[in-house]
Amino acid sequence: MRCYPISWIDNIIVFTFLFGLVCFGWLQGLKNKTSSDYFSGNRNVPWIIAMFSIVATETSVLTFISIPGIAYRGDWTFLQLGFGYILGRVLVSFLLLPKYFENSITSIYEIIGEKFGSNIQKTASFIFLITRVFSDGIRFLATAVIVQVITGWPLPSSVLIIGVVTLVYSLLGGIKTIVWIDSVQFILYLLGGVSTIIFILNHSSESGYQIASSLYEMGKLKTISFSGNVVFNPYFFISAVVGGVFLSLSSHGVDHMMVQRVLITKDLKSAKKAMIGSGVFVVFQFFIFLIAGSLIYYFYQGISIEKDREFSTFIVQSLPMGLKGLLMAGILSAAMSTLSSSINSLASSVAVDWYRNSISLVQSKWISLVWALVLISIALLFDESDSAIIIIGLQIASFTYGGLLGLFVLSKIQRHFRSSSVIIGLISSFLIVFYLKQIGIAWTWFILIATSINVFITLLIDYSHSFLSSRKR
Repeated sequence: MRCYPISWIDNIIVFTFLFGLVCFGWLQGLKNKTSSDYFSGNRNVPWIIAMFSIVATETSVLTFISIPGIAYRGDWTFLQLGFGYILGRVLVSFLLLPKYFENSITSIYEIIGEKFGSNIQKTASFIFLITRVFSDGIRFLATAVIVQVITGWPLPSSVLIIGVVTLVYSLLGGIKTIVWIDSVQFILYLLGGVSTIIFILNHSSESGYQIASSLYEMGKLKTISFSGNVVFNPYFFISAVVGGVFLSLSSHGVDHMMVQRVLITKDLKSAKKAMIGSGVFVVFQFFIFLIAGSLIYYFYQGISIEKDREFSTFIVQSLPMGLKGLLMAGILSAAMSTLSSSINSLASSVAVDWYRNSISLVQSKWISLVWALVLISIALLFDESDSAIIIIGLQIASFTYGGLLGLFVLSKIQRHFRSSSVIIGLISSFLIVFYLKQIGIAWTWFILIATSINVFITLLIDYSHSFLSSRKR
């Protein structure tokens, strides 16, 4: 893979950005006195900062790079998922957040523990830990590969630079540092998309209206799709919206990393505003990067470019000094916001779900260090050629989210469940998703079906056991 070393000016921009993150983490970390400060930030973070942090956290480099690629190769039907994202977060705000704030929890899996006992709580936490470690470890690797392409830095150096800087400010500052830096990073990489749009429009002989008309005639701006099969096409309108709803409901309702961002706001009202607002902003973000991808297609006249390399190719080949450094900082921002959030949420879940919040601030930081080293190790151990590992890592959430969401649905049912029934339901949900993937069902249906299977099997097993027990008596 060809690399394009960046100029000394761009390098200065990038390293100034990285140094600033470390300094901010150090200054903020002086205010942390307890593990509660470290993981909860005294629960006084402004809702708008929490909102930006949510968007930044869910935006990995894969999003930053891949969405323009989707527009370059196709159209805007990906945006249909965003409509579901907003609705899903409305449901999270009114169905799940009140329960979280009512109980003043630090980890959302405490709700599972109250209903099913500590063993099931640890099981839910374990599923979350596995999901985050593999999916975010692989995302970290993907980031390092992109950085390598743009800068010419060796892959191990890219991994270590990103990992060490993220580790330092996360370790020093805790959750409050992370969400504030997330907000800055969100603005930075969004500016990267906007600057791309402005650059292409300024260097075109045609007006914006003429460019839009040309792209429209080529079908590049198509947003709503009713073509194909609703069961097998993930971008059929109904499939995309339903998939977006359940993906958002699970990722932002039962994934501790995302929910942690709203738990550190001052009250339920603030949390709802942050959660729903993040849905609106993520759709806006998708819109910006889809526009960028379409304009890059126009800029290159539709020439064939390696998949998901469209945006990075444009950055290294067409942008001037300074602007290239800004885009590089944007790519690093997208990566580091996800990585830092992952480190803190992994440590938070271990501290609360496994050690009952009985550990000190120093111990909390040691746990964060361990998880950071695990994520860095995953990125160092694998490379792009390990395609099977990468695919599994990126798809693991689709296998686990349905099971987790099913647990929270079951927690609302007024019934005492046997642990064995819950475990069988969980395993069944994982197996059904694996089967659906093998027969080609659109991934947008995975979470809905897995959640339904988990709830149905758990209820069936538990009621069957109760019935058989009563017959024996």
